[in-house]
Amino acid sequence: MPNAANRPLLRAMLQTFPSGDRLLVGRDISDLDSFADQIKMAVISAAALLFVIAGVASILVTRRTVGRIESINATSRAIMQSGLDQRIPLRGTHDEWDRVAENLNLMLDRIETLMGEVRQVSDNVAHDLRTPLTRMRGRLEKAYHGQRIGEDDQALIGDTIADLDAVLRIFSSLTRIAQIETEARRGAFRTVNLVEIAGEVVELYDAAAEQEGTRLTVVGDREVLVTGDRDLIFDAIANLVDNAIKHGRAGGQVVVANENIDGKPVISIADDGPGIPAHEYEQVFKRFYRLEHSRYTPGNGLGLSLVAAVAHLHGARIEMLDNSPGLKLKLWFSAPVR
Repeated sequence: MPNAANRPLLRAMLQTFPSGDRLLVGRDISDLDSFADQIKMAVISAAALLFVIAGVASILVTRRTVGRIESINATSRAIMQSGLDQRIPLRGTHDEWDRVAENLNLMLDRIETLMGEVRQVSDNVAHDLRTPLTRMRGRLEKAYHGQRIGEDDQALIGDTIADLDAVLRIFSSLTRIAQIETEARRGAFRTVNLVEIAGEVVELYDAAAEQEGTRLTVVGDREVLVTGDRDLIFDAIANLVDNAIKHGRAGGQVVVANENIDGKPVISIADDGPGIPAHEYEQVFKRFYRLEHSRYTPGNGLGLSLVAAVAHLHGARIEMLDNSPGLKLKLWFSAPVR
């Protein structure tokens, strides 16, 4: 509608024109107002449509970005859990995300190559040094049982043989861990009973526990089945029991428990000794790592590294808990394959 300022001019125009012309002018003004309203509606509709399109586009871009980030995160979690053999999948779009994934995969390839070279060097050193050390031990053994000048010579040779045995055990442990980490032992997997293996381990270490005044017992279910390598599982449990006896409280107790928890086979070894500080739970599985109060006890810091390698091979999860007092270590295996 015309505003107040234009009304006198419009009234004069209507008085000037005949009645038919006045009707035509009024209709033109009405059509102009209708056209303006249509333009306003079109502008509002276009703006609303642009907002909808922008919202949909932002949602699609966000979902695409989040999806690619989640793909990288999933691969990172898989690498942390299973090793460096995982790679970030490419979508073939050749966009920035594909280039980021390619660069990360190249970096993982390089890291895997370097880790393989380091592992190969350590394996070669362990293998090559074990042969001359074994020969040296053999010659010392022969001298030990042969004619000697005196008791001092016998003691010196005996101590040297003991030191060589300790070095040979380290090399043997390193080689065994390397073999386990290659996952070449999966061919020996079969269904085994943790209760039977734990019973054999307890029987083996019963004398050592009695010597320390430690009470060693087995409790829990009668049948706890897992799929795995029986010898490796035996070694892992034996290392845990040996650690519990050596580092537990003198005259204390070590309890080996076998359970089926929510369909998952679990074995735990608990002692009532000084335990391990919570901030060192992850550190003790590193090779040659030893706690400060354990440095003067027999051992080489490879026992728990072997346990970690066996657990990784079997897809088992290691859980360390405060036993108040002492330490409880649990191995959570996957349900056996039927």
